[in-house]
Amino acid sequence: MKLTEAEARERLAASRVARLATAGDDRRPHVVPVTFAVDGDRIYTAIDHKPKTTANLRRLRNIRENPRVALLADHYEEDWDALWWTRADGRASIVEEDSQRARPLDVLAAKYEQYRRARPVGPVIVIEVERWTGWESGFTAG
Repeated sequence: MKLTEAEARERLAASRVARLATAGDDRRPHVVPVTFAVDGDRIYTAIDHKPKTTANLRRLRNIRENPRVALLADHYEEDWDALWWTRADGRASIVEEDSQRARPLDVLAAKYEQYRRARPVGPVIVIEVERWTGWESGFTAG
């Protein structure tokens, strides 16, 4: 069954991890798991201190080339009555100036204790959500 925009936003906001989908000029999809926080119709995710193979991350390159992104969270369990997914589609930008990073980092720190201990020092991705969608099972075996 289709979720309302409010239900989709609420479920996404409550999720601890989601998958960020980007595509650059080459139109090749790139999906990575991210931590994130919802702030109204904005979503923030930061490049944090966890080890990365490079500072030149593909997700950042893709956003610079093509700001259209999607963020997907889902829930699976063997009881298919409990299945759901929610997605936010929008335009992303990359924020690197400390003055513009303050609010996103505060919102992220409010959600994740790890960011209260060690605030991310890398860029922040800000997604302006244009569309919230979602679905829940309602499946009944029987």
